[in-house]
Amino acid sequence: MPNFHYKATRLNGEVVEGQLEANDEAALLRLLQKDGLIPIRTKQAGGAAGFLSRARATTRRLSHQQVTHFTRDLATLLEAGLTLDRSLQILADLSSDNDLEALMLRLRERVQGGASFSAALEEQRGVFSPLYINMVRAGEAGGVLQSVLGRVAEYLERSGELRESVRSALVYPTILLVVAGLSVALLLMFVVPQFKQMFDDMGGTLPLMTQVVIATGEFFSAWWWAMLAGIFLLIAWLQYQFQQPAVKARWDRRILRWPLFGDLVAKVETARFARTLSTLLENGLPLLSALTLVKDVVGNTVIAASVAAAAENLKRGRGFADPLIEEKILPPLALQMIKVGEESGSLERTLAKVADVYDQEVRNAVKRMLTLLEPLLIVGLGLIVAGIIISILMAVLSANELVF
Repeated sequence: MPNFHYKATRLNGEVVEGQLEANDEAALLRLLQKDGLIPIRTKQAGGAAGFLSRARATTRRLSHQQVTHFTRDLATLLEAGLTLDRSLQILADLSSDNDLEALMLRLRERVQGGASFSAALEEQRGVFSPLYINMVRAGEAGGVLQSVLGRVAEYLERSGELRESVRSALVYPTILLVVAGLSVALLLMFVVPQFKQMFDDMGGTLPLMTQVVIATGEFFSAWWWAMLAGIFLLIAWLQYQFQQPAVKARWDRRILRWPLFGDLVAKVETARFARTLSTLLENGLPLLSALTLVKDVVGNTVIAASVAAAAENLKRGRGFADPLIEEKILPPLALQMIKVGEESGSLERTLAKVADVYDQEVRNAVKRMLTLLEPLLIVGLGLIVAGIIISILMAVLSANELVF
């Protein structure tokens, strides 16, 4: 039976190191937990470090869902009266993800070492966003960390719901578009060439429509690899172009002018802007500091520039709503609601209402777009397939006329 070195902690925070015999690492962990010890690191004598030590060296950015669950669970434990380090330990014990467990243990160690929770989060090298860290820092400064974490969790849940509603709505049209493209490609590459040999044997001049379809099928069959390479190169080139600030700014401005889609983008960004700013203000951040953070959350550079301009005007002593109204980037209803909220001294509550309104507006806009897009895709696919079939029938009929 192999020997294992271990490092663990008791419930009172005391760190214990020792050596035990166990069949494997899983058995060792069960023995430690049975003795009331919480394992931190394990290593087989003369062997490699166990999964805990390996996981501790791993740092990766958490998904939106993981951050949301972590924040909600941590807020619940703190509201139940547990200390921060004990709450983090419980979350580590309950985690089934080795990397996430290691992250909880790192945070706990830093907190036990005297660091603030926001500082511990910041040390995780990009795992948590600056927005998240600043919200936590504001909660620590006000002594209401558990309440702030609850509001942050609600913010993450709402923003996640909006993102998922848009993604889910686009799944069906995307599948339909891919299936349509593959169907047409298969027809042109494998079905049409079968008729070409028959038409060559018949002789005669084929109708122009049939010639175009056959030539397209031959092109697909001969150059499909070049077309795929071209698509990948185009995607890579577009990604590179959109990394250039000037190019991205031009496209962001154009997108806002597109019918239907531009309106949808503006509503999505308005909901995100309002929800984030409302949460920051509720957490006690000053308006100017909150605006500095919000402009980095907004995805459209034109709207982000409008928010930055409002922040600059706020520094000069002007209000918040009027500069936004002058920019005329956000929807008029949102601007007027913000102005009323500023004048009545209830800006954070008004911003939350704006976010709720435009969350629903986004869902309605997506439904309208899909109502229009799905029939267009189906009709378009039907026309293309019908055109291919008609071109073949025209060639067959013209060949029969030549025979008779």
